[in-house]
Amino acid sequence: MNTPPDVVRSAYAQLVVTDLHRARWFWGDMLGFHIQYEDDSLLCLRGTDELTHHSLVLRKGETAALDHLSYRVRTGEDVDRAERYFRALGRPVRRVPAGEGTPGVGDAVRVIDPLGFPVEFFHDIDRAERLIQRYDLRRGAEIARLDHFNICTPDIPAAYEHYKALGFGCSETIEGDEHELYAAWMYRKQTVHDVAFTGGAGPRLHHVGVATHESHQVLRTADLFGSLRQEHHIERGPGRHGVSNAFYLYLRDPDGHRVEIYTSDYYTGDPDHETYRWNVRDDRRRDFWGNAVIESWYKEASPVLDLEGRPQPVTASALDESAVQVGADGLGIVDPGARDA
Repeated sequence: MNTPPDVVRSAYAQLVVTDLHRARWFWGDMLGFHIQYEDDSLLCLRGTDELTHHSLVLRKGETAALDHLSYRVRTGEDVDRAERYFRALGRPVRRVPAGEGTPGVGDAVRVIDPLGFPVEFFHDIDRAERLIQRYDLRRGAEIARLDHFNICTPDIPAAYEHYKALGFGCSETIEGDEHELYAAWMYRKQTVHDVAFTGGAGPRLHHVGVATHESHQVLRTADLFGSLRQEHHIERGPGRHGVSNAFYLYLRDPDGHRVEIYTSDYYTGDPDHETYRWNVRDDRRRDFWGNAVIESWYKEASPVLDLEGRPQPVTASALDESAVQVGADGLGIVDPGARDA
């Protein structure tokens, strides 16, 4: 029997950035991540609520991309299970001993999953001081913690089945009239999601979602960027999603990586929690307030690397784009004649 690892939660994302100084300004000064470690080529950051060494890593490189996504597993034995599980699937697998990978992370396994994403599984990680009541250190958006990853893939049903096999639950979906699956939000921690799937060309990273405690911190983020005449970093929002009920703001960092400032989702830990199914034709799934989704949202995302640090090839969606556009929250039904307007 091919037993999967027991995944606890989404743990950190490692991004390649081209200008580490500019990235430090965006993620540290403006968003308020605490700098846990830095050297000439790397930054490790975390939110105020987090006890682990980091939830975001920025690595300097020539081309902006996703280096890898990382999930924490429950025990050290689950790291071994991850290695066996993905080898049995015939996927590329690399063992990363403690001290040879990301600073602070113990023994880990990195794989290219069936969707083409570089994913790490680890258990041991250095602990850090919880800063939840260090109000004197708070700045910017006052990021509390990493919440989720949103990934682009042309095969949403395959993504759903892969994460279901890893033990993930499903909080919400977007479906067609015949229950075709266009998007899904899946979780291991008891919130709406640790990972969500974007229908479209992939593998690509659509965004990293980071949580604040209150909606006014989301609005403060927009005000901060506006006050410094840096409002061009704001891509979408503020607003409220129908899916997940999240109050949100989307920004692009200096390299174009997308981040969602996120708050106000809900608890999913009851054993009889039911999946909420949105119809693809219900525009309130995207924005509870009915705001239009902008073109870059549909078309742009970060490329991802393989285990050798090379860009992964991207597969286009099989969906008929003469009739629809693919978006991070399902399909936008559009007038084909208006696409170039």
